[in-house]
Amino acid sequence: MDKHIKAPFDREEVKELKAGDYVYIDGIVYSARDAAHKRMYDSIIESGCADISGTELYEKGIVPIDLNGNVIYYLGPTPAKPGQVIGSAGPTTSSRMDKYTPLILSKGLCGMIGKGKRSPEVINAIVENKAVYLAAVGGAGALLSKCIKESEVIAYDDLGTEAIRKMRVENFPAIVVIDSEGNNLYDTAVKDLSLIHISEPTRRVVI
Repeated sequence: MDKHIKAPFDREEVKELKAGDYVYIDGIVYSARDAAHKRMYDSIIESGCADISGTELYEKGIVPIDLNGNVIYYLGPTPAKPGQVIGSAGPTTSSRMDKYTPLILSKGLCGMIGKGKRSPEVINAIVENKAVYLAAVGGAGALLSKCIKESEVIAYDDLGTEAIRKMRVENFPAIVVIDSEGNNLYDTAVKDLSLIHISEPTRRVVI
């Protein structure tokens, strides 16, 4: 079933998403890969404020974005060519972020976009925090970059391609892999890979 959803995500809407749903995302998402996740994770732990909310962490300057309700795309784009908003924007393997994700989710993160399986600890954290994990099309970075209409580095610019970017997306296609109840598409559809595909306005891409 195709659905449209705005980012930042509304947690009540997230609860309605089910593993296998095709979604189109409009709004603001943030890019962050493992180096940025590690820096945020370390900053939270070293601050001694691991028990406060994501909004409070942001207000205190401990993390560079308010994690509450927001969506992180596991992305390290290639350099943009002249006239482009962003370079190739394919997803990074999500397991790189698994060590840091339960803490980040506990601070209000509502959605994650990447590719590949997640650890049991991450799945438990998704359920506990009523979040959602979505997959983008691996190997379709050029296509996905066209859905990113604005992109601005807002933190950790010393990390280069792994800096945190604030991005405005339109009709960004993804598929719900792990929903807020812990249903996992990789478990239910792994025997028939033809069931795992991403919708576009004019076609479906099988991965």
